[in-house]
Amino acid sequence: MLSFLGRKEAMDEKALKERLLKESEEFRQLAEEHRRLEERLEVLRNKGALTEAEEIEERQLKKKKLALKDRMYLLMRERQKSR
Repeated sequence: MLSFLGRKEAMDEKALKERLLKESEEFRQLAEEHRRLEERLEVLRNKGALTEAEEIEERQLKKKKLALKDRMYLLMRERQKSR
């Protein structure tokens, strides 16, 4: 998502994320879960060949991770509107 933003917007986004990590328990929990899912996906990516069960797990993890990211961006937009 950052690649579509200009330099100033990317800096603003980074600052907003940092602020929400400090101020919002929900945002922190979402970010932590997002990080945890990414770590598990990395383990699966490094395995090479996946079993059918691991392929299903990988798809589920990607969907969950995307949903978390969507929720995080929604919180960011809400915070920007309330400024």
